[in-house]
Amino acid sequence: MTDTADRVEATPLDRVVIRFAGDSGDGMQLTGDRFTSASAIAGNDLATLPEFPAEIRAPQGTLAGVSAFQVHISDHDIHTPGDAPDVLVAMNPAALMSQLGRLVSGGTIILNTDAFDERNLEKCGYEADPRSNGTLDDYTVHEVPMTMLTVEATKDLDVKKRDAERSKNFFALGLISWMYSRPEDPTLDWIKEKFGKNQAVVDANTAAFKAGHAYGETTEMFANRYEVPAAPVGPGTYTNINGNTATSWGMIAAGQLAKLPVFLGSYPITPASDILHELSRHKNFGVRTFQAEDEIAAAGAALGAAFGGHLAYTTTSGPGVALKGETIGLATSMELPMVIIDVQRGGPSTGLPTKTEASDLFLALYGRHGESPLPVVAAYSPSNCFHMAIEASRLALKYRTPVILLTDGYLANGVEPWLLPDVDSLPDISVDFTTEHNGVDADGDPIFLPYLRDEHGSRPWAIPGTAGLEHRVGGLEKADKTGNVSYDPSNHSLMTDLRQAKIDGIADDIPLAEVEGSGDADTLIVGWGSTHGSISAAVEVLAEDGVAVDRLHVTHMAPLPKNLGEAMAGYEHIVVPELNKGQFVKVLRGEFLVDAKSIAKVEGLPFTGREIADGVHAVRGSSQGGVA
Repeated sequence: MTDTADRVEATPLDRVVIRFAGDSGDGMQLTGDRFTSASAIAGNDLATLPEFPAEIRAPQGTLAGVSAFQVHISDHDIHTPGDAPDVLVAMNPAALMSQLGRLVSGGTIILNTDAFDERNLEKCGYEADPRSNGTLDDYTVHEVPMTMLTVEATKDLDVKKRDAERSKNFFALGLISWMYSRPEDPTLDWIKEKFGKNQAVVDANTAAFKAGHAYGETTEMFANRYEVPAAPVGPGTYTNINGNTATSWGMIAAGQLAKLPVFLGSYPITPASDILHELSRHKNFGVRTFQAEDEIAAAGAALGAAFGGHLAYTTTSGPGVALKGETIGLATSMELPMVIIDVQRGGPSTGLPTKTEASDLFLALYGRHGESPLPVVAAYSPSNCFHMAIEASRLALKYRTPVILLTDGYLANGVEPWLLPDVDSLPDISVDFTTEHNGVDADGDPIFLPYLRDEHGSRPWAIPGTAGLEHRVGGLEKADKTGNVSYDPSNHSLMTDLRQAKIDGIADDIPLAEVEGSGDADTLIVGWGSTHGSISAAVEVLAEDGVAVDRLHVTHMAPLPKNLGEAMAGYEHIVVPELNKGQFVKVLRGEFLVDAKSIAKVEGLPFTGREIADGVHAVRGSSQGGVA
């Protein structure tokens, strides 16, 4: 047989979207991650969408146990993991059934035929084998006995058959790596490094990967091979990063920039737990991590660390923010810096714990007892989580206030290339602790006034143990300047107004809203959070449809940019895509009396560009492909 590597010349593609899907034990996340890393080394721009089953141990072969990983690679700048995959690698019938509807018409399907037995077909609800009943007639289907070929490739190794079968994901990876001309060495080197302590596993995974690659080279089944050239990039050092890692590194960087030790009080919760895991590896940067017994204890520990002079964080998702609400109110009353990081997920309650949503905006803005304003900021991409962690820390330290940073599951787990920033470009957010008296009593003796405010409305930060600066803390209302407990009605009104004025004043210390576009469009898309990439894709789709729109993305949710109302003025249509039922729309309508229209999605998935574009067409009264 002629070697396919010589027989088939790689066809160049500008982009491709590949989706790996299988049982939660099939290693699809690892497979997708390794393909992503190889693509990064090849120089492609990329974006990923990992999807995890909510059940920890769903029955094998069932729809509830399907794990998927989508990766979009290109030779140009891209914004999303792709609207629909061009290629689906399905390791079992459940993966095929659950993911087939996402595949583009005429797309390619690669099936692990060894899993298509009667029992597995019944588990996921197939009444007949989809390979033979016409279900797949509109697709290009490659049936590959991956399990059998993996066992065959490892038969001469000291590996049990069951362990060999577990390496079938590397067979799939080898095959896809050949199909899309991915470099082999990075994956082979990674296998040695990752599993080096168990040579049998190294040998099995290596053999499976090479067997998959050779299968693509030698079989007549695959007549086409493709190559996605490198994307042009500027000079500098790049790395792949997901949102949780970027957030963690931003927290560490903030500690260095503030010249303060970092403390994280956290209780594990999906999808925020990886921040705790990542930070725990970096004690060399003065990071202290505390895994508390519950969300309330985690928040209390963080507030205690803030009182003690640390840069304090607590991480969670929506249900945890609700539990931390009392402590956040306490931090507001005590006026101490603390950052609450909410990696949003589908709700309410346990909801969709492994799926994304951005429905905690109202919770962040209003979810506390009494008049307790605080700043809220939102990251818009995985790498932007780094910078927004620093920004949230800056605001907390400068204004002596708790700050909520909103990310979400899509950002937390999605990967993109990131140009490492120049350290000198990062802001100085250092603070000075108060070490001396700042007032005098009626007799002219020096005293400490813990609520004497500076030009920003911020009170002094005096850490415990500073001689002569002893002061009262707690949740009871404090008297202006002295900090004594006060039940005086006029003082409570004054302190409420002072806290609000401090937060309102932050509007002078954040970027103005900036409209992108020609300025002549009749439609403005306003976004926040992780809709940023999808909106970018939608703008391109709309341009292809003959519709020009402007866009504006908000990162500071409270206080809002002071020119936001002016920036939205004059547009006939204002459209707000949100992964909720229209929370920010209500904010914009209430604050600026604009007729903003919502494009809402609460399916546990990010927007596609086409979904937003179709929503804009609907608002404008036009049909897809042109203006009515």
